Amino acid sequence: MIEFISKAKLPTKYVDFTIHVFMHNKQEHLVLTKGEFKNNDVVLTRVHSECLTGDGFFSLRCDCGPQLEFAMQEIGKSEKGMIVYLRQEGRGIGLLEKIKAYQLQDQGIDTFDANIKLGHPADNRSYSMLEGVFKHFNIKSIDLMTNNPDKIKAIEQAGIKINQRIAVKVGHNKFNKDYIQTKTDKFKHL
Repeated sequence: MIEFISKAKLPTKYVDFTIHVFMHNKQEHLVLTKGEFKNNDVVLTRVHSECLTGDGFFSLRCDCGPQLEFAMQEIGKSEKGMIVYLRQEGRGIGLLEKIKAYQLQDQGIDTFDANIKLGHPADNRSYSMLEGVFKHFNIKSIDLMTNNPDKIKAIEQAGIKINQRIAVKVGHNKFNKDYIQTKTDKFKHL
């Protein structure tokens, strides 16, 4: 069950969004929208999990910041679109544990095994609120910007038609080469 709380204008360097705040399981989640959605619209969509180090500090350890920037740019070129920004830092383990996982990665352990070594699932994220978010905006069909098969599955299970998947191939650099490879090999990203 999600609860809509509030919305406001949010101008950015890419597009003037409307920011919407929802509560789900005592956690705030955000949705950025551009344009008005009608019943049969196919909405350009990115489901993005919070990454303070990548999104806010422009870390080169991951590709999160560039993926978010790509989505904002693509929506900026489109008539309408949305970013569902889920507050589940570090694949759902939180910022403190994510930094501990970074320390293990500095010792040569990949992101998948670092989370497990810390006693967490490799990926502890949940997409259970997506059904309520799409219902709130009356969205039934999307063009999804993702490489993550778990997001695809969760969205389809929520009854949303994925008209097309748009690959997000940005943010690769010498610092995250192994991280990207782990996403492909162990998390089965496309």
